[in-house]
Parts: sequence; C-alpha cells; structure tokens
Amino acid sequence: MHVPNVGARSGRRRFLTLAVALVTLSLVMPAGALAAKPPITPPHAVNVQLLAINDFHGNLEPPSGSGGRVGVALTDQACIDAPDCDLAGGVAYLADDIKDLEVTNPNTLVVSAGDNIGATPLISAAFHDEPTIEALNTLGLDVSAVGNHEFDEGVTELLRIQNGGCHPTDGCQTGHTYAGADFDFLAANVVYRDTGETIFPGSTVKTVGGVKVGFIGLTLEGTPQIVSAAGIASVNFLDEATTINAAANALRKQGVKTIVVLIHEGGAQSVPIAPSMIDSCTGMSGAIVDIVHNLTPKVDMVVSGHTHNAYNCLLPNSDETLIPVSSSSSFGRLVTDIDMKINGKSGRPMTISVDNKIVFRDEADASETALVSFYKTAVAPIANAIVGSITADITNTNNTAGESALGDVIADAQLAYTQSSNAQFAFMNPGGIRASLTFGQISGMEAPGQVTFGEAFTVQPFNNLVSTQDMTGQQIKDTLEQSFIGCFGRTQATVILQVSAAFHYTYNSSLTCGNRITAMTLNGSPLNLGTTYRVTMNNFLADGGDSFPGFKAGTNRVNQTGFDVDALAQYLTANTPPGVPPGPQNRITKAG
Repeated sequence: MHVPNVGARSGRRRFLTLAVALVTLSLVMPAGALAAKPPITPPHAVNVQLLAINDFHGNLEPPSGSGGRVGVALTDQACIDAPDCDLAGGVAYLADDIKDLEVTNPNTLVVSAGDNIGATPLISAAFHDEPTIEALNTLGLDVSAVGNHEFDEGVTELLRIQNGGCHPTDGCQTGHTYAGADFDFLAANVVYRDTGETIFPGSTVKTVGGVKVGFIGLTLEGTPQIVSAAGIASVNFLDEATTINAAANALRKQGVKTIVVLIHEGGAQSVPIAPSMIDSCTGMSGAIVDIVHNLTPKVDMVVSGHTHNAYNCLLPNSDETLIPVSSSSSFGRLVTDIDMKINGKSGRPMTISVDNKIVFRDEADASETALVSFYKTAVAPIANAIVGSITADITNTNNTAGESALGDVIADAQLAYTQSSNAQFAFMNPGGIRASLTFGQISGMEAPGQVTFGEAFTVQPFNNLVSTQDMTGQQIKDTLEQSFIGCFGRTQATVILQVSAAFHYTYNSSLTCGNRITAMTLNGSPLNLGTTYRVTMNNFLADGGDSFPGFKAGTNRVNQTGFDVDALAQYLTANTPPGVPPGPQNRITKAG
C-alpha cells in the first residue's frame, strides 16, 4: 500500500514545468547563457523502516491453539493442511524475522503499540514479566506505547519494569538483578492525578538517517474499566485524540515533521483473518476509526493494537485525508513492515508503504532461543505440577445465552474457595478466561485429562484476588443490568457474567435499559431484592472492572489468601478423581 505525499507530487510537477521551460530557452539563447544557473536536482530522500508489533503478551514460546495460527482452523494439524492457514509466532522466530528485515535498511526502528506484558504465559508471568522485557531488549525494541495490560500489576510495578531492580516482594528470583527495559515506554494520556504529569514521556524523537521521526505513545482511555482499580488509583487516563493532537502540535514546534502514533486501541475487519486478509481493510469498525477521524493532519501514520486483529487500512483524519493505520494481530504472529520515504530537506514523508508479514516458524534466533530455554527450565517445576484432571474438553466458548462450560466451572471453583467467608454464589467475568482446558493437551509428562498448574494458569493468568462481599438483591440486579452495551455507560461490548451453581438469571436484551434482568433465583427461589447475600468475585470485578461499577456498592469485603488460579487449581484437586466435567451451561437464560 502506497500513500503519496501531495506536496511532493506537486513539487515534481513544478520541476517538470521548469525543465520544459529551460529546454525552450536553450533553443533561442546563446550557448553558455544558462551555464551560470545552479543545476536543479530532486529532493534528497531518506528511506526509513519501522517494524511494528502489538499485543505480544509475553508469548516467548510459540503460542498454542488458535493463538498460534493465522487463519481459521480447529487444530494445528488442520491449519497445516489448510491452504489459507499458517502456524506463527514465538519470540525466537519473531526476532529472526526482524533481524532479517533490519538488514534490508540500516535506518530501521522497532516499535510496539503496547500490551507487551500482562496476561502472559507462566514462563513470563512467574517472574513478573521480566523475561519478556529481556527478550524484547534482545530483539531490539526501540520504543513502545503502554497498553492496558502494562498496568495489570499497577503503576509502581510498571515503573520498575521500565527502570529495573528486583521485585519488592519476590526479589531477584533467578539469581540476577533485573536491569529494566532498554526501550522507552510512552504514556501520553496517563497522568498523575495530583500533578497532571505523565508517568512516562508522552512522545520521543528518533533521528534516523539524518531525519527526525516523532513518536506519540498512549493507551485506550477506557483502561480503568479493564484493569484492577487499586494499582491505578494515582492516575487518570485522558481522551486519545485530544492527547494525540496536543502532542503532535508540540512535536511540530520542535521541528519534527514526520509523526507516528503508537496507540493501544484498535478495530477489526468484518471477515475472518486468513493469511490472504492480513493486509486488507474489509468492513473496518471499532474505536480506532473515530479516533483517527479526529486526528490532526500533522499525524502521518498510526500503529494500533488492543483488539488482536490484523489490518492494513487507509482511514480518514479530521480533514478527510486518508492516512495508513495498521495492526499486527497479536502474540508475535505478525510483524508490520512500514517503509517511509522522507524528504531529507523538509522532513516530511513522501510515501508510506505498509505490509503485514507472517512470522513463520522456520529460522530461530539463537540468543532468544537460549533466553527462552533458561526461563523454561526455571519455571518447569511450577508449570508441570499436576493439579487435577478433567473428564472432557472444558471450553470458554459461549452458548447463545453467553454462558460457557468453563465459566461455570470457574465460578463454582471460586464459590468453593470462599466457603469460609460464607459465600452463597459467585460471578466470573468472561474476559478473564483466556483459554480452554483441553483433555488431550500434554504440556509435560502428564496423562491425557490431567491438568498442570501451567495449563490452569493459561486459563486465568491475571493473578486476581478472590473477594467475597455483602450485596443486596437490588444491588445484584442493578449490577447485572450494567451488562449491556448502551446501558449505564457501557460503551464496549455486552458482557454476560458467568455464575456458580444454584444461581440462575434470565435477561431480555430487547427491553429497555434497567429492565433487562427479568428473573434471578437462588436454589430455585426468587432473589429477594431487600435481602443481603454473600457474593464472590475476583477483585477486578469487585473494584468495578469490565464496566460493572455496581460491584463497588458491596460491603464487608474479604479477600482470600491466594489468587483466582489457585481457586481453580484447588477445585480441580478436590474433584479428582473422578475429574471435573464441563459445566452444564444452563444457568443463564436469554429470553430475547
């Protein structure tokens, strides 16, 4: 995809017109009369290459299941056999591809649109994501936006991730002091509440090939709805477009004429993403469309993320000029190759070419392979411990009512984990269920059906606490009414909360907001709106996460010792033998 610069094009027209005039003059003027005039040469062009990733999420090893495929297939083997599906990802393969691309252009920068860390596999999460940062240092990442998952362990921990030092609780787990990130985190729209200052710089300028390229980095304004509140209590998240425009104006005043935005917000195509579709922009929708439409013409390129989709678009900015907007899917399965031809005199881009490339699992980088091997050995005793068994696949696939078999099991596990707090039922947010439990998956030396702690952690990788609190029947109904997009401030997708056994509810999304929850029962009896119940959920929900502020009305909260993954592991252990079966998916009813 090529985006010509209008100014450069009109400049070429002027050059051609002048050349014709000079030829005409040479026919009528004496020889040598033009010799005193300086020669006219085209502007010097600098070729700059940006290699972009987003939503890496600590996938040091090749990601498994659908997260490791580009294309639609039910299994890896089916993907291999399919004409339009490829296995992809893994940091060693990603690093090798990036280094191969760097060889093609000495003027190369590697950038990210955020979510490098957080919601990561155990090989990274067990060490507070230090392995991922070390891998990205080895890969040569130059600059990154912060994503919402960079805040999973709070602002203070993110500052340590940038600056280095041993973890304040767990110390230096692998015998060496963590040195921090070699690359710059940017957080233009994340400001301290007391000072208004950004937690990291909002922008940075890189000089490459003699030209300046400015980068603005930021996350989505809605981060507080999807991150635990306690860790971000000291900061505010500002509007994306307003923040970008202010930063772009400031960069222009510094003499920076080429500006690239790295934003952790995105969109999606309306078609399944196969290898043939990674450079398309079919039926594009999502928050990034409106954000770009409100951007100043000073912005030349937008690298986006968050939605884990691949696309390569031209979207209109505030003056209806089309600018390139890209996303490289997630988990290191793609790298976006952005080639910019910049006028060396004006500093403005003349052309921008964008190409999403699949990270095939062929050649592996030796340094990354060694790093992954080190941490794989370090985490093996934890990851391979068998915690229980299942009787069949337990998936996180929702039925038509929005209920999944794994959602049922996790809610049951959290209820069992909080019996000492007299919990009566439990809620679970489906977005916190990141993978299915598969009967045939073998991670170590376990038998089919056995579940390792590493597999359980892949399902619930956020290390949320399990909380129990008092809520009235009315507060519970009011909270469930907040499930639906367009109601009570919910601007993103409808979220159907999973529930434990004995609790059932019915909803009708065709009714007016506030009247969509039509029935709630506990042990077969209607919930009394005036009665107080003991309710369990993770602390992310309890703090109002996923746009459920109603949970914050709860009182007498008790946080259990241990995390949500510990609740799941303990439940698997307690029910083995015979093993945990799939949940019944009969606790939520959709009436319309």
